[in-house]
Amino acid sequence: MASRSCLYVVLLLLAFQSTVIKATVPVVPPQCRPVPAGTLARIEFLVNLVIAVAEFFLRSSNGTGIEDIAPGLVQGPVPIGATLATLDSPTRAVVQQFGLALVGNLRAIVNVTLLRTPLPRPQLNFTAGVFANILNLSALTPPFNVYGGQTQFFLVAEPLTSSLIQYYLAQVIPSIAGIPQQQLVTGIGLNAAAQHGYFRTRLNAIVNITVPPYTITVASFTNTTATAVNLLGLCGVKNEGLIVPLPLGAENRTTTNVIPGDVNSLSPRRTERETLRILHGTGNATRPGGIFPSGPNGTLYRLVIVPLRLS
Repeated sequence: MASRSCLYVVLLLLAFQSTVIKATVPVVPPQCRPVPAGTLARIEFLVNLVIAVAEFFLRSSNGTGIEDIAPGLVQGPVPIGATLATLDSPTRAVVQQFGLALVGNLRAIVNVTLLRTPLPRPQLNFTAGVFANILNLSALTPPFNVYGGQTQFFLVAEPLTSSLIQYYLAQVIPSIAGIPQQQLVTGIGLNAAAQHGYFRTRLNAIVNITVPPYTITVASFTNTTATAVNLLGLCGVKNEGLIVPLPLGAENRTTTNVIPGDVNSLSPRRTERETLRILHGTGNATRPGGIFPSGPNGTLYRLVIVPLRLS
């Protein structure tokens, strides 16, 4: 009888523990869940993002493309709308270096994974109006032009690189099996994080300065662009401006927000659906537009567009 009583107590404790665990695990809405996919499919999707950022940095810094740097590495339609940005010489050199580094990342992906050259390049649209629409800046007068000034360029490059690092953290790094592949994605992720940090640091140095020809400060711009990205992503606040209310600052002790993070200052993460909603500029992962007017390439994107109700 005593043994039965002990067993009953144990079962009650296990049931209680299970209930507590279920209650404390947050329920992720369907539209914020990752698409079930293997390692190679995730890296293949990532290649689209790396190609996009590399092309943007190279073409806006010195007018070249990936094929000019590494013939045969990629193949596909030439990007639309990219022009030389108005940058000072040191900044131009840094942006060019970032683009060149991403070309090296693509080569490393080919060397370590089963993907082979030429990597398919999706149609990319870098027209100034595309960025203005995505970041909710299209109503400005004169029209917002990412290529028209150094600060304008930073205001676009910052959320663009954040999309790359947030997808790394959420989907690529956790899903990788195999030491060579883990080393590969870790190295690429660190490179992307450094690039994102560079643009936020440059913007923070002028955070209270008005951006000509407008009467809007850098801080206000970053709040506007962060809000626009979050609204498109449909999965909460993951992009943040450079100045936040004290309750949202690190340990509730600062309004400075050079490195965005959650309540524990951990970097935010985005799934492929969130990333596509943002880069498409449509708020819909299955409706191409924006930077990817025809959508990205690969198996994972095809998996995204099948369950339309979740996107």
